[in-house]
Amino acid sequence: MEQKTPTLSPSAAARVAAIAAKQGKAAILRLSVEGGGCSGFQYRFGLADDLEVEDSVTETDGVKLAVDPVSLDLVSGCIVDYVESLGGAAFRVENPNAAAGCGCGSSFSV
Repeated sequence: MEQKTPTLSPSAAARVAAIAAKQGKAAILRLSVEGGGCSGFQYRFGLADDLEVEDSVTETDGVKLAVDPVSLDLVSGCIVDYVESLGGAAFRVENPNAAAGCGCGSSFSV
């Protein structure tokens, strides 16, 4: 199966840029996957100071999304979006590889 590097939606890129500017950091969002969560795996987001050599990287509106090689298998082809709703605002991952998700949208299973 061909791996597709995950991408940021324009709204997610704008939010990362705003957070990075406020914190005086580079506009690099790191997406990783860890075991746990209510469905088996959970997404982790954080601003990165710089890129690692083995990262898969895409760029949207000047903002980079970095994914480590281990996590890439689980998030290949994903779109990271930023959604604001009555329940609050959050980064959401639209993951075509997920067989099931949870109500909070922060964990998944394959």
